[in-house]
Amino acid sequence: MDANELLKKIRKIEIKTKGLSQNIFAGEYHSAFKGRGMTFSEVREYQYGDDIRDIDWNVTARHNRPYVKVYEEEREMTVMLLVDVSGSRNFGAMGEQKRLMIAEIAATLAFSAIQNNDKIGMIFFSDHVEKFIPPKKGRRHILFLIRELLDFTPEHTGTDISLALRYMTDALKKRCTTFLISDFIDSGDYYRALSIANNKHDVTAIQVYDRRDAQLPDVGLMRVQDLETGALRWVNTSSGRVRKAFNKWWYERQQVMTDRFNRCGVDYASIATDEDYVKSLMGLFKKRGVR
Repeated sequence: MDANELLKKIRKIEIKTKGLSQNIFAGEYHSAFKGRGMTFSEVREYQYGDDIRDIDWNVTARHNRPYVKVYEEEREMTVMLLVDVSGSRNFGAMGEQKRLMIAEIAATLAFSAIQNNDKIGMIFFSDHVEKFIPPKKGRRHILFLIRELLDFTPEHTGTDISLALRYMTDALKKRCTTFLISDFIDSGDYYRALSIANNKHDVTAIQVYDRRDAQLPDVGLMRVQDLETGALRWVNTSSGRVRKAFNKWWYERQQVMTDRFNRCGVDYASIATDEDYVKSLMGLFKKRGVR
């Protein structure tokens, strides 16, 4: 897109997502993610109502009465956005394209982070790590991230979630809050990398998908292209057997994805491009905030 069109889109996303982060997500973001990073402050005598899991058994043994560890909330977190820029993000049969919704969700999270005095960074990935943007603060940095989200052109089209997670785990030594944003169309097994990443960091997954990812329309013979491999083929969408097989493939893939998230203890949201992502994110934040 040309420079004027890009600037207009950046401004439009800034106005919308900054407003959301200030007026809707501010408190929910803080309760959901602040406090996940806690640092040790001191020990004091046990008081009624204290969590027994916080008892310092060494100090308790020395004084013959219970003492608990006291933690304080880290005032500053590092937030990383792992953004899928593979070929399938350009598909959008219903609602807006995945890439535009991904950009809005990422921008909303970025403005929420900066309001809470957090640093924000980003990793673009396909089946390669396409770009690493180190965490920083400030409105100028956020606008740079939005511009990259809208205008970045990857060199590769495939998807390797495991690679992106391993790169993030190796690159960031300090514990951070990580949002993995993808359609999760990945034939590889990223369970081990996700488990390791979530043990070191705090990973939340956000799936952005199109309805046509899940169900073929009944429109007769249709030529389709795999946006990640470039392969072309003809599909008879009038065949109920073909449509049923496609839907079964989608359902089974979704089951594998959610099973990986659950086994790794990763919170997640699944959002269609014709849905209101605000409602889904609010639900995700509230679920984390009450735990």
